[in-house]
Amino acid sequence: MEIFLEASNITLDVPIFDVDKSFRKSIINYCTGGQIMVDPTKNRQVNVRALENVNFQLVSGDRLGLIGHNGAGKTSLLRILAKVYSPSKGHLTSNGKVTSLFNMSIGLELDDTGIENISTVGMYLGMTPKEIENKRAEIIEFSDLGDFIHLPIRTYSSGMQLRLSFAIATALEPEILLLDEGISAGDALFAEKAKTRIDEFYKRLNILVIASHSDTLIKKLCNKALLLEHGKVKAYGNVDDVLETYSHQ
Repeated sequence: MEIFLEASNITLDVPIFDVDKSFRKSIINYCTGGQIMVDPTKNRQVNVRALENVNFQLVSGDRLGLIGHNGAGKTSLLRILAKVYSPSKGHLTSNGKVTSLFNMSIGLELDDTGIENISTVGMYLGMTPKEIENKRAEIIEFSDLGDFIHLPIRTYSSGMQLRLSFAIATALEPEILLLDEGISAGDALFAEKAKTRIDEFYKRLNILVIASHSDTLIKKLCNKALLLEHGKVKAYGNVDDVLETYSHQ
């Protein structure tokens, strides 16, 4: 099966509220980085154009880095790709299982044990019960939580929770992965242990789309980059060329 992801003229308008005062427009523009538009046909409804005519094509083996200032539209685009948002215009075409990792701790139930959370978070991330069962022993071993795996995770330190989340997330077998920043491995000792696992995880992917402010991470992981500014594509293509364009803005 050919894995691909294609965005064609993706535009996203986010309605805000009715407005007449100009200073409110300035506040919204400052906070979002989007374009402010007032629709006179809808009682002066204000829309923030978070994305406008975004286009790209990715095939198996592609790693796309999304770059741009805060409010440029990176997170909005990730949410479109994850089908959290529907585009106002344009369309998204994909073939392959899409998995999003926007927050490593999402899905954790504090009153459930570590073992129970493996099932909960695994299902949240799109794993089947069979996949979870096949991966359970590996996740338990790698998280290195010992007998704590049988205790409610409200008894865990933040580092222990992150280790469990990391072990579950990197057990995935996604075909298309969406990331908001990189995958964190927690404390220094565990991070050293996790480095090989992270590298192997990225290699298993067919397609990666990652939004990051780290030029180093983008250069390490990606073969393509897309620069957004106020929701518009300012550059797309070779990573070094796009980062060079960004550095001169």
